[in-house]
Amino acid sequence: VQLVESGGGLVQAGGSLRLSCAPSESTFSFAAISWYRQAPGKQRELVAQITRGGGSTNYADSVKGRFTISGDNRKNTMYLQMGSLKPEDTAVYYCNARLRLGPLEADYWGRGTQVTVSS
Repeated sequence: VQLVESGGGLVQAGGSLRLSCAPSESTFSFAAISWYRQAPGKQRELVAQITRGGGSTNYADSVKGRFTISGDNRKNTMYLQMGSLKPEDTAVYYCNARLRLGPLEADYWGRGTQVTVSS
């Protein structure tokens, strides 16, 4: 399984960006697809998660009301729409896909895309 992220870049505080994640398998193959981020010197943290078919979403408190996770089944692509960006949102953003087969789980990661928010 490969995950290809895109859409990162440099943006001013208050601006918006949309990240994309295109898995090599159908998005319906995965129990959940998530976005994580890791800032320099910090641990990787969960930003947003969506379960198969968009059944439910979950967001980190720090991004609630500003970020939206969604998917386009026709394009087999997942998105993270980020708005009202803050300098503290600066990080490498990673797409994660969780495959679940009965009791077994496997996580797949993209290579990451850099998001830099200037003040």
